[in-house]
Order: sequence, then structure tokens, then C-alpha cells
Amino acid sequence: MCPTMWMITEQNQSWVSEFILLGFSSDPTTKSILFIVFLLIYLCSVMGNGLIIMLICLDTQLHTPMYFFLCILALLDMCYVTTTMPQMLVHLLAHSQTISFAGCWLQMYVFGSLATTECTLFVVMAYDRYVAICYPLRYTVILNWGLCIRLAAGSCVCGFLSVLLHTFFTMSLPYCGPNKVNHYFCEGPSVRSLACMDTHIIEMVDLVLSVFVVVTPISLIVASYIRIAKAILKIKSTQSRCKAFSTCVSHLTVVTFFYGPASYIYMRPNSSYSPERDKQVSLFYNAFTALLNPVVYSLRNKDIKRAFLKVTGTVQPRWLS
Repeated sequence: MCPTMWMITEQNQSWVSEFILLGFSSDPTTKSILFIVFLLIYLCSVMGNGLIIMLICLDTQLHTPMYFFLCILALLDMCYVTTTMPQMLVHLLAHSQTISFAGCWLQMYVFGSLATTECTLFVVMAYDRYVAICYPLRYTVILNWGLCIRLAAGSCVCGFLSVLLHTFFTMSLPYCGPNKVNHYFCEGPSVRSLACMDTHIIEMVDLVLSVFVVVTPISLIVASYIRIAKAILKIKSTQSRCKAFSTCVSHLTVVTFFYGPASYIYMRPNSSYSPERDKQVSLFYNAFTALLNPVVYSLRNKDIKRAFLKVTGTVQPRWLS
């Protein structure tokens, strides 16, 4: 091949310098409505999770392993939704919907790392419930503060290290022409669909990573709750049994909200890729999960309600006594 042709080929195979995020609509009226809706969702998510963090920090009665992990979860949700929503809001108002290649890489990595950290934290929270119900008299001894901090730090390290390989493989692919991502943020499968080569091997690597990130945590959570269920069934008092079960309902609810959509997105081949459906599913486990988590925990948790009334100086109702 002559030098000129080689240079043309190299230019055709070079990486694009930026991506265009198509979002949900190009209609100005629709974009204005979506901006208001998503802005409200984002503000409610940040304020709701921020309120959970503030109450746990201010109320010494909530300084227990369970609420320590809940505080970490709320912080992750705030960072998680902030990774994507502000940029989407800007794109809904601005004429330009571009994101630089480096910005796309960073967003993909941070989003994936926070999501993986949350996956691991859900396992830790399941272990917390397992110890609380199966070994109530040794709860504070087993889950001492040193172990709690190590488990929280380990979740973060696991999340931020495990996503490096996924992000590296996705962004190392040749992107030689189409740069319109049919999504509202740089999500791995959506960006990878623009690659100018067969991504079958990358899909297999992603599947292996997904087993580690999704299937393994789910298996550990299920195993924990099988043991928890056996322990609850051995409790003779119906009232005590219901109380023990109610402490697990909130965690099971948020786990279902998170893992269901995430499993659909990351554990299926590119051949079944559907841009419009994937955007809707991603929006649910990204924005709506961060919004629902504080609602689920606060509505079903009398301790959180007591802390809120204590901080605001409101008289505590008898039914919370």
C-alpha cells in the first residue's frame, strides 16, 4: 500500500473527537417539558438523599451499622444521578448536544464505577441484615466500626477497579465515522454499537464482567435472605416475626428496582440492542431508583421519621412511640 493510501486509511480509522448525545427528543416543546420533569426528579433525588444523610449524621441514635451503610447508599445515589442528569438537563436547553471523547470516557467510567459500588454495597447491606436477625446478641460485636469502614471502602475499591477493564475495552474500539449516540449519556452498550469493527469478543468480556458485577452479588444476596428467612420462621412470636421481616423489606425493594433494569441492560448481546427501550430502562435504574430509595427507606422506617421530627422540632405522634 502506498503512503498516501495508508494515510487515508489511518484517517478513516481514527477516533472521533466527540460524540453527539441524541437524548429523548428533538422537538423544542417536548424538550422543554422534559427539562421541567427531569429537573424536578433530579432536585428531589438530591434533596431526598441529602436529607437521609443529614438525619443519620445529626441523630446519634442512628449511628449504627445499618444506618451507616444507608448513609453510604444515599451518598452514592446523589453522585450516581449527578453523573448524568445535569448534562442531560443542559442538552435539553442547549442547541449543542456534544460531549468530548475524553468526557464520554470519564462519564462512562464514573457512572459504571458508582453503579458497581452500589451493587457491592447491596451485598454488604444484606450481610448487615443477616447478622442483625441471625445473631442479634452479637450484632455490634461482629459488625464493629472497623469492619463497617473496611466493607464500605472495599465496596468502593471493588467498584472503581472492576469497571476499568470494561471502559478500557469500550473506548479502545475504533470509532471511525458515526458519532451520534442514541442515548442521553455515554452508556457502554450505546457507545459500543458505533464501533467500526466486530464487537463480539468485547461482548464476551463484558458478559464475564457482568457475571462478576451482577450475578455474583445477586447470588450472595439471595443466599443471605434464605438464611434470614429460615431464622425468621423459627421465631415463635408473630409480632417479632413481622418486625424482623419488615427490616428487610426496604432493602429487598431497592435491590429489585436496581438489579432488574441493570441486568437487562448489561447482560444481553448487542444483537438485541434497542436504543429507545434501553434509554427508558436506563432512566429507571439511574434517575428513578435514586429518587425512590429515600422514599422507600423513609416511609417504612420509624427511626428515620423520629429523627426527622427531632431535627425539625415537631411533636412526635403517639403511633411513632
